[in-house]
Amino acid sequence: MWLDVIIQWIKAFFGTVVFWTGIAGILLVLITMVRYRIRRKKKTNKTPSYTRRIALITGASSGIGRAFALRIDQTEKEIDEIWLVARRQDKLLALAGELKHDTLVIPVDLTEGLDEDAYDNPLTRALAEHEIQIGILINAAGFAKIGNYAKVSFQDSMRMIDLNDKAAVAVTLACLPYMKQGDRIVQMCSTAAFQPLQHINIYGASKAFLYHYTRALRMELFPKGIVVTAVCPFWVKDTEFIDIAKGGELRPPIRHFPFATTAEKVAKRGLGASRAGWAVVTPGAFCVIHRFFTKLLPREAAIWIWELMRRM
Repeated sequence: MWLDVIIQWIKAFFGTVVFWTGIAGILLVLITMVRYRIRRKKKTNKTPSYTRRIALITGASSGIGRAFALRIDQTEKEIDEIWLVARRQDKLLALAGELKHDTLVIPVDLTEGLDEDAYDNPLTRALAEHEIQIGILINAAGFAKIGNYAKVSFQDSMRMIDLNDKAAVAVTLACLPYMKQGDRIVQMCSTAAFQPLQHINIYGASKAFLYHYTRALRMELFPKGIVVTAVCPFWVKDTEFIDIAKGGELRPPIRHFPFATTAEKVAKRGLGASRAGWAVVTPGAFCVIHRFFTKLLPREAAIWIWELMRRM
């Protein structure tokens, strides 16, 4: 009898705690968004100290980065110029030809200069040479490899960490001196950040790092009025991402890629969420469900559910 009483008390207690902390979380989100909006409206009309207000997009040669560039070109009226950053110059030049905004193409491997005392490459040199303010930073560069510890090469494993994490942080730190109140940072995270994912584990872990870095950076920049948003999609079907991740394997350990969205939808939702001051956006119904249940389920249960899903 006494055991039943204790169990009922525990259920009631934690139910109350979850309810009120949930309400508090919703209120804090709303307060934060309102404060960002108020600060944006209080921006003065004084002559700015910069020559051009730019959008800087990494990973712009294809996929989600390209979709962000096209979307910004159509919708962001306060942007004077778009900087396109990626390794493949031909792809960047082709994209630049499609945009109405003035553009600057910067072909660079963002992992270049990471092991030096200071982050030094064509991007950082371009930032120092031009009189600009970065109105929007989109960190969309990244890649994945599917496979377990034995299948993914050492080089690919290290490069995922370098590009998805170290380069994302390095680019962000390089850009922050050129950002002011009302400017925005969009970090391309993933629903992979919400739980451990065997057979794509390094990618998932790299996105977990980027997600937590983004959430914490948002709070650090809150007093400055710079909005930081984590965009967390599930599979995206109209990019090179899945083909590169599979690496040409006929029977990869992840066999199907259901509930996939498109790069255009990710860019549209990501920019809208950034403009509204959101901390996190999950563009798609399955992303929302995944995020919700990984907050409730024990890690072990989430891992085994993924094990079943990847074998289907």
